[in-house]
Amino acid sequence: MKATGIVRRIDDLGRIVIPKEIRRTMRIHEGDPLEIFTESGGTVIFKKYSPIGELGEFAAQYADSLCKSAGIPACITDKDNVIAVSGIPKKELREKKVSGELERIMNSKSLFTAESGAKTVQISDENDKYEAGVVAPIIFDGDSIGAVIFVAEPSASVGEVETKLAETAAGFLGKTME
Repeated sequence: MKATGIVRRIDDLGRIVIPKEIRRTMRIHEGDPLEIFTESGGTVIFKKYSPIGELGEFAAQYADSLCKSAGIPACITDKDNVIAVSGIPKKELREKKVSGELERIMNSKSLFTAESGAKTVQISDENDKYEAGVVAPIIFDGDSIGAVIFVAEPSASVGEVETKLAETAAGFLGKTME
């Protein structure tokens, strides 16, 4: 655990304000759910809650299935991190923070496809080697909670079939959360 040097007091209603610098760094926005953990010794830990992250192994199997069906590397993200990868080495993207541009696409709740000459979108700022060919936001209860992504590859084109496959997968994952 890393100390921040910031101290806050609890108000009379039991609330505490998470400093703006920490919210910005950790990408915590108004309305984001937080999970609360306690440890011995009085330690309290707040962690962003990820409904897609709860799917863990299922998301990995789903990404494998998408990759095999389309013949293109696939990944599944929550709003902050890549949680499942197939078709490329997992260490390259798994558990990496999503790029700011990818986060904006997810928040727009609209499908993104990379067409020739169009602006490319990096999947993660931590690894500029991989770009998104298709991004289908996963919508649950009206909010974007992640995305299904097909990785753009020079050797494989992403067409209408792959786009529909990503949309279908995102729709299914959104329904799975109900």
